[in-house]
Amino acid sequence: MKKILLALAALALCNISMAQVGTTAKEGAKATAEKAKQVGDEAKAAVSSEPEKSADKAKAKAHKAKAHHHAKAAKAAAKDIPK
Repeated sequence: MKKILLALAALALCNISMAQVGTTAKEGAKATAEKAKQVGDEAKAAVSSEPEKSADKAKAKAHKAKAHHHAKAAKAAAKDIPK
């Protein structure tokens, strides 16, 4: 009976750590995607006329904020992973 409980506890611990690794990877990927969108909008703003330039700069700032949020979430999830 003790061996079964020990195996179940080990399985639960593995599942928790895998979920945290998944969260870290997912948030890291989101941060990378938002950063790419930010760079694209900044490049588009560099060659646009004035009305569109302002809109593209605003979009770039929004993507930068989202990228920062996702990077912070990934970092927090990485800290929670048991070693």
